[in-house]
Amino acid sequence: MIVLKSQEEIDIMRESGKVTSYILSELSGFIKPGISTKDIDTFVEDIILKNNMIPSFKGYNGYPASACVSVNEEVVHGIPSSKRILYEGDIVSVDVGSTYKGYVSDAARTYPVGRISAEARELINSTEASFFEGLKFCKVGNRLSDISAAIQRKAESDGFSVVRDFVGHGIGRAMHEEPQIPNYGKPGRGPRLASGMVFAIEPMINQGGYEVEVLENNWTVVTIDKKLSAHYENTVVITDGEPELLTLFDAR
Repeated sequence: MIVLKSQEEIDIMRESGKVTSYILSELSGFIKPGISTKDIDTFVEDIILKNNMIPSFKGYNGYPASACVSVNEEVVHGIPSSKRILYEGDIVSVDVGSTYKGYVSDAARTYPVGRISAEARELINSTEASFFEGLKFCKVGNRLSDISAAIQRKAESDGFSVVRDFVGHGIGRAMHEEPQIPNYGKPGRGPRLASGMVFAIEPMINQGGYEVEVLENNWTVVTIDKKLSAHYENTVVITDGEPELLTLFDAR
């Protein structure tokens, strides 16, 4: 069942989203060659705690950190480590969740580490652009799969592939609520969108094939062909007008 959020609930989620958005904005200046993925996790956790919020990911189904930090061919759920050092030319995806008064916000970005290749930059840009193509369909009366189809069209038109095994989701009092939101599929399917729905929409786009596998730590997802992957996510509210992005305040 898809749970519609009241205005009061959305107001609470908006506060959480501000912190998540701030973290992701600040990370663009923090991430550089020589730091570890654990440094990123500590940076994220400190800001969440200083704002009297709870790191949504820490302890979730046993996850050991406050951020998911995924490097290069890692798609999602990379576990931070002091031994994993970032090098010039890497790309790193950081997924962050903040919980405030019992409500979760969830967002992710992929960052360059120093100078990166033109191909890596194109992947990051296409992944972000695919999100905004999907966002165009986040309006009352459209079908859920209209979002999915738009994301897929953009990513594949740019020569990339869309991860099938992991999807976006509803969000609110729980990190993962109904419905699941694939980043691929045919339009015109699924429930009609209604005001008060809140989604975490998160394209995961690969440079090579879409096939992925989970490492032995039972968390980290990697591309099977070891080519790069990028991730872009925001928490989105369906309204009677244009959608509201709770985790991005320079919205287009």
